[in-house]
Amino acid sequence: MFKNARIARNQRIRTTGAVALTLSVAASAGCSSSGSSEDDTLKIGLLASLSGTYEPVGTELRDGFKLYLDTHDGKLGGKKVELVIGDEGDGPATARPAAEKMIKKDQVDAMTGIVANGSYNSVLPLAEKAKIPLVSSNGRPPVKNVDRLWHTSFLSDEPGQAIAEYVHEEVDGPVYAIGPDYQGGYDEVGGFTKEFKKEGGELANPDGKTTWTPFPKTTNFLPYFSDIAKSDAEAIYTFYAGKAAVDFVKQYAKSDASHLPLYTAFATEGSTLKAQGKAAKDVYSVQNYSADLDNDANRKFVSDWTAKHDTTPTEYAMASYDAASVLDKAIGEASKKGEVTSETINKAIGGLGKIDSPRGPWEFNEKTHAPVQKWYLRQVRPDGDQLANVKVQDLKTLG
Repeated sequence: MFKNARIARNQRIRTTGAVALTLSVAASAGCSSSGSSEDDTLKIGLLASLSGTYEPVGTELRDGFKLYLDTHDGKLGGKKVELVIGDEGDGPATARPAAEKMIKKDQVDAMTGIVANGSYNSVLPLAEKAKIPLVSSNGRPPVKNVDRLWHTSFLSDEPGQAIAEYVHEEVDGPVYAIGPDYQGGYDEVGGFTKEFKKEGGELANPDGKTTWTPFPKTTNFLPYFSDIAKSDAEAIYTFYAGKAAVDFVKQYAKSDASHLPLYTAFATEGSTLKAQGKAAKDVYSVQNYSADLDNDANRKFVSDWTAKHDTTPTEYAMASYDAASVLDKAIGEASKKGEVTSETINKAIGGLGKIDSPRGPWEFNEKTHAPVQKWYLRQVRPDGDQLANVKVQDLKTLG
């Protein structure tokens, strides 16, 4: 089935010059179809959590990719795009069948998105077997085979690595580490604790080991904050996203541990900050993007985003926007050399070099296919009559 789908896919997107396909852009992409009828149409599959715990994250991934299409006449590399959107849900149980539909039935030429780390293990083999590139756009765990896997966001242990040295220098004493007990939590918090201990820091947790909260059923964090307050912790480090992040930060602000500085990865990102309200004030976060970065690419991105949305753009939206940018450039390069197929797109991505991005310029690491990029420290501070994640300083460059 995969072989037949691949043959049909390559035949469909090959530039023949004699017979052109004139499929219209899917309504879900929100794009115009003003291109020439001589342009073939590419199918791009976007898999993201559009329901469940991480719906806010998945929605940002979808909207970031769509924004790029909207501002580029619905085209990538000069070719019209049909965007096929699938719901990843909370992980492999829903991610795999959605990906199978994209590959077998919709016969997409490339894939993007993916929110949950656990989804990679179920989806990546499908993309590899079908020989299509996957340009993913949220935190990714280490994987063995990256031949067709490219990544516009970060490796999941990097946020913690990027902020650990700063926390060690700023905090005079042990830090309490806490996070959700699934792969993303292990990677995000593990990156911090490993680097923090390497810098000479100590954890305030019992036995010096991270406290893991059952996911997704933990909604009451007050008992955990009570334990933190009774420890000798001088600060807290955590990773939560989506609804769990809202619950964690709101309860932190009301807890006996609220006097301790809170350092996070993603806990105040996107719509979670609006839901947290004043509870999030002064919370620190580490991120590879901040909406107040001063560069031309970011000014355009923020302007285009705020023209369509009543919020500032997030890392999630930015990374997905960049995924579209990567595909745009790669498809354009493949087209210059003749055939545009899944294979030639994949090859072209490897030769792109520097990517001009709202986060600042970055490029793919040759071994991991993840970005070599700068990280930033931010703090939730008043910005006019609202709270925002405001850049405090540059941190490390990793990748």
